[in-house]
Parts: sequence; C-alpha cells; structure tokens
Amino acid sequence: MPSVPVFVSFDFDHDEGLKHLLIGQARNPDTPFTVVDHSVKEALIGDWKAKVRSRIRRADQVIVLCGEHTHTSAGIDTEITIAREERRPYFLLRGFSDRACTRPRTASPSEKMYDWTWSNLKLLISGAR
Repeated sequence: MPSVPVFVSFDFDHDEGLKHLLIGQARNPDTPFTVVDHSVKEALIGDWKAKVRSRIRRADQVIVLCGEHTHTSAGIDTEITIAREERRPYFLLRGFSDRACTRPRTASPSEKMYDWTWSNLKLLISGAR
C-alpha cells in the first residue's frame, strides 16, 4: 500500500512529545503514512493561515493529536477549519491512555476520538473508519 502523506495537528504548548512519538511510529517498516508537515509554534511571517493552508494541501489526511489541553488550542481549531475547507479528511487520536484528553472546540460532537493503537492508526489512515 502506498504511503499516505499526513499533516499532524497538535497543541505545541503541551503535546509536542506526542508529535515526536507519532513521527517515531511512522518509521516502522509497515507504516501506511508519511508525515509531510505538522503544527508549528514559531510565528509564521505574513499570513500564517495561508501558510498552514499550503501545508495542509500537501497532505491527503490530517491527524489531530488530542491531549489534556486540546480544547484550548486556537491553532488546532484553525487547522481543523482549514482541513474542512480544503476537503482533507481528519480524525481525532487520543494522545494518552492514562489521562483525560479533550476535543478541539471545532470538532463536532459526533466525531469520535480514537484510541491511539497501531491497528487503529493503520485502519484510520486507510480510510476504514
């Protein structure tokens, strides 16, 4: 199966470690995805939303890593809005199994937050939701 290019949305202030774990997991030989870009902390010069939009356009899917403070992240809210506008599918991935993970404010109540397991990740990337 070809590798799917993904954009990783995460709360840079609280969950950068989750992004590193996901990128590490992407190095597995049977991984179905390639991380092409991800959220950034530093201010983007000029219209940052246009730059994020360009990054999301390079991806076929968006993975939203959810942690304890995801509901306070304006960046994640913007990235989800852009993913919808660009018609990029996305899914919510629970970053911690031992902590209460919150949903982005822009996620609809009907959107499921999936447990972060290798089998779930592979199914979600392949589109078998």
